[in-house]
Amino acid sequence: MNSRLERWSPWLLVLAIVLLWQLACSALSVSEFIFPSPWRIAEQLWEFKGPIAMHAWRTFWVTMAGFALAIVVGVLLGLVVGSSRLAYAAIYPAMTAFNALPKAAFVPLLVVWFGIGAGPAILTAFLISFFPIMVNMATGLATLEPELEDVLRVLGATRTDVLRKIGLPRSLPYFYASLKVAITLAFVGTTVSEMTAANEGIGYLLVSAGSAMQMGLAFAGLVVIGAMAMIMYALFDQLERRTTSWAHRAS
Repeated sequence: MNSRLERWSPWLLVLAIVLLWQLACSALSVSEFIFPSPWRIAEQLWEFKGPIAMHAWRTFWVTMAGFALAIVVGVLLGLVVGSSRLAYAAIYPAMTAFNALPKAAFVPLLVVWFGIGAGPAILTAFLISFFPIMVNMATGLATLEPELEDVLRVLGATRTDVLRKIGLPRSLPYFYASLKVAITLAFVGTTVSEMTAANEGIGYLLVSAGSAMQMGLAFAGLVVIGAMAMIMYALFDQLERRTTSWAHRAS
């Protein structure tokens, strides 16, 4: 019973929020030009399903391109930072300072360098999402106890053996946790870039709908972005459960 309730609890919460939202809009007679009801958003989703699907596909593949780049760079930097105290001391402070910079501020620069289109959106998604991957990979490698590493060295294991057979498997739960955070950030980065430096994508749709006072269409775009991020999050969660079940407590 508890496991079934746990499985359905996210959907029950979403359903409760949607019902309360619809009741509030109906009871208070809120104008759709200010705050559209879920019913109006659903109507707009159906009415503009073709354009929304086109813009959603563009946002999806751009996000995946930036996210893939973030995985490669984040994992490589995480391996370097987590495996060397010198690299940690040299790289980590600089990366922390870089992560504190607002990534939206890079969009005008990226437009100057790469022009309007997919380039700035891909790079914005990358810039905003690689840091959690790097940090979690480095943290996962750093959890390897020095005593265990010393024992393995005595038994003849090289540094590469320790990293490949112990360090990387131990860091997998941290890696998957970072993916679930980074993918949502990647969608944010893509959308922000598309709002200012693209002529297609959900971000562009949001700006166009907002300027035309089509609030239902704008909210429909937000729903699509949230749905795509939620699907990718669930995918990584299932992948984590199947490959790192040893790292999770039994219910």
